[in-house]
Amino acid sequence: MQEYYYQLIVRPSSHHELFCDFLSDTLPVGFEERDNAFIIRSEDDLSTISWGIEQFAEALSKALAKNVSVELVLSREKNDDWISVYQQHITAVEIAPFYIHPTWEDPKDGALNIALDPALAFGTGHHPTTASCLQSLAMIVKENDTVLDVGCGSGILAIAAAKLGAEVDACDSDALCVENTKKNAQQNTLALRNIWVGSVNRATAQYDVVIANIVADVLVFMATDLKKVLKRGGTLILSGILDKYEAKVLREYRDYELVEKIPHEEWVTLILKGTT
Repeated sequence: MQEYYYQLIVRPSSHHELFCDFLSDTLPVGFEERDNAFIIRSEDDLSTISWGIEQFAEALSKALAKNVSVELVLSREKNDDWISVYQQHITAVEIAPFYIHPTWEDPKDGALNIALDPALAFGTGHHPTTASCLQSLAMIVKENDTVLDVGCGSGILAIAAAKLGAEVDACDSDALCVENTKKNAQQNTLALRNIWVGSVNRATAQYDVVIANIVADVLVFMATDLKKVLKRGGTLILSGILDKYEAKVLREYRDYELVEKIPHEEWVTLILKGTT
């Protein structure tokens, strides 16, 4: 262990969720959320990451045509086992029947327990879109269903589907996410049927349930490929959609029946049924 570590406090003026998504997608380490701020800690210098966050704030300001500022505080701290301090602020989350907890906490009796180490993976069930997707899987997935998780991230949704008794495939364009998904599946004593680096267009099977928790524009872009891998009468779960883009996504999937919409804060998850 090094004598010192670097700490970067990120405090956006607005659009907290978008900054959270940006950090989740770009950081090679986990981060802590506290008091509308993000705390990043690493034994590596965080100056480059600080610059990247400033660039993201500028790009966001241009895209939204409004000023979005971010306060950044970078410091070098004495290394007094900050990992233990970090762990004290990570809490479990329950989305029935799932109980998602860090690996250093005990599972809950009677629940479908999912153990995830947030230092290794980004999705932990706290984000509204992840929570809505878990809720959707609990309603839809049956034992022996085939499920594809597109953009698997930490693997939390793939693991949840497997806990429900499904045969699960997963993919992500980020090799680190694929590696994290494999590690987290092993941590939960599960074996996914197939997992690959890449997108849905590399799938060679069709599925009863396809879930994609990404962003609206990507869901629109890959609509044809998502439909192609869904069995007739299957279910699509689409998430990562800001409510202002809901109509845009639904237009691209207008040939599917909207079964249910799950709003959560400014996000929405759509459950769609394919033609029979």
